[in-house]
Amino acid sequence: MIHIGSLVKAKAEELRISPERITNFLNCTEDEIEAMYEQEYMDTDKLLRWSKLLRYDFFRIYTGHLILYAPPSKTDRVIKIRDSHLEFRKSIYTEEVKIFILDKIITGQMTVAEVITKYKIPKTTLYKWIKKA
Repeated sequence: MIHIGSLVKAKAEELRISPERITNFLNCTEDEIEAMYEQEYMDTDKLLRWSKLLRYDFFRIYTGHLILYAPPSKTDRVIKIRDSHLEFRKSIYTEEVKIFILDKIITGQMTVAEVITKYKIPKTTLYKWIKKA
């Protein structure tokens, strides 16, 4: 469950952005800002504006969620270059996802085997993350 309004509010408070700056940037009232903080979902245009103002990619929260919970597809792993036999692997894991997974293992909430089974992360990839941590 992602409550985007509360995450936006937390980031705005963390950065100590003044209400005046927010209302000027988003062209709305303080009451409208407070209403946005209460929203579980937010229009993508508004979320993009918040991302620019707070210099944080809020869409990454959703991307990270998809990486962890969406079934893997072949196109996520290999990209073919048109009219060529070359293939290269694309890293689909963001730093946030890596930190989330490593935290689960380090705190003992999940074992390596459980992570591999639940999130379909290749064993070699996971052990490289652990080695670097």
